[in-house]
Amino acid sequence: MRTKIFRTISMLILLAVMFVSLLGCAPAATEAPKPAEPTKAPEQPAQPTKAPEQPAQPTKAPEQPAAKPFEGVELTLASMTDQYVTAFRYLIPIFKEQTGISITLDELGYVDLYQKLTADFVGKTAQYDLMTVDIVWSGEYAKNQYTLPLDDFMARDKDQLQLDDIMPVSWTLGEWEGKHWAYPLAGYANVLNYRKDVLEEAGIKPPATQEELLEAAKKLTKPDGSMYGIALLGAKGPAVAQDYMAWVQQHGGSILDKDGKVAINTPQNVEILKFFGELFKYAPPGATDYWWDQRETAFRDGQVAMMEGWSIARAGYENPEISKIVGKVDITVAPVSEGMEPKYGFGGWGIGINAASDPKKQEAAWEFIKWLTSPEIQKEWIRHDGAPIRRSTLEDPELNKEYPWFPVLLKSFEKGDGDYRPRIPEYSIIQDALGTYVNAYLVGQETAESALEKAQAQVEANMK
Repeated sequence: MRTKIFRTISMLILLAVMFVSLLGCAPAATEAPKPAEPTKAPEQPAQPTKAPEQPAQPTKAPEQPAAKPFEGVELTLASMTDQYVTAFRYLIPIFKEQTGISITLDELGYVDLYQKLTADFVGKTAQYDLMTVDIVWSGEYAKNQYTLPLDDFMARDKDQLQLDDIMPVSWTLGEWEGKHWAYPLAGYANVLNYRKDVLEEAGIKPPATQEELLEAAKKLTKPDGSMYGIALLGAKGPAVAQDYMAWVQQHGGSILDKDGKVAINTPQNVEILKFFGELFKYAPPGATDYWWDQRETAFRDGQVAMMEGWSIARAGYENPEISKIVGKVDITVAPVSEGMEPKYGFGGWGIGINAASDPKKQEAAWEFIKWLTSPEIQKEWIRHDGAPIRRSTLEDPELNKEYPWFPVLLKSFEKGDGDYRPRIPEYSIIQDALGTYVNAYLVGQETAESALEKAQAQVEANMK
């Protein structure tokens, strides 16, 4: 009886346990279909959607070859050590970063540059791929085909170049007989720099004519040597030759006759030489030995009241590190002879490509020229001591605030004369003769008549 009761109780306990177990499992069965975690995932899309938003690494790699087709190309640029060399130093690393093209800059003085380039061209050694080309070398380089004519490049890429924006006179920086043997790089206006304070104190207006210039130089020269009226180039060689030719232009004379033949020894040029020599009476002692840098130093140090010179130097007069006349300078157009139709001396530099360089290097060099002379880069070129070639640069409102003398340069460019120093292939022969005999006149070794007679004879002898 007890056994039967025990079994009955055991069965009841087992049934109770099973019932409780079923009740414990019931919630799991009913909650399972609830997609609590799965439904939260779409509500937090941050991680899944960020991945496609960061394609930088995958997409940049294939773009590199297209953006830098000249990656690794190395060029060498021979540059005159004019003020614009500072802009080269600043911009060349930026160009390399953007294109992958490396440019080594070789900075040379005027005579060394001409001699090294000539040796490179004649030997066809292609030591230099790019070079700054003085305006007066245009004819010589064209005749000898030292530099690559750029016309095919220009025609191919005309939509990128904005050629109409380049001042017409700027093309004389490399054009010869209809072809372009160098591209405009740095345009210089021959201007009259003067000390505002000194002229104002003396009651003298900025000279508008050559006659007024001479009279002002006399009045501004102090007997005690504390101030001289004018600084000039007198050193034997290119310096005095080029300065004298500027005065020939400003008096309406010419080094060539109407048929294009050399005509140095003319009555008019003799009189101009005498006038040029008269000005040296009011220049600092030793001016007959002045090259460009010594003339600049005399003006920057406050020794002289006036100086004709290239506009590239103007910004430096406001630099206290090199100038003692900060805030005291202004410029005006170069004075011409009374009654003469104004034309203003224009000079400067083009940039050329060596005709003997490898074709791929020539293409890379052209990329540099296009980039450097573009309107956008020209603003940085100017801000780092470069010189303008474009109308948009000279008229740019921001640059006009920074360089308030730009309107004077624009006027000079618009009536610029880029041929007063003959750009003919024989230019160097003319320069050598004038450089010898004009200096000989200034130091008293020749009369004006004999100096030009001998210069003419030397040119004719060397042009046969």
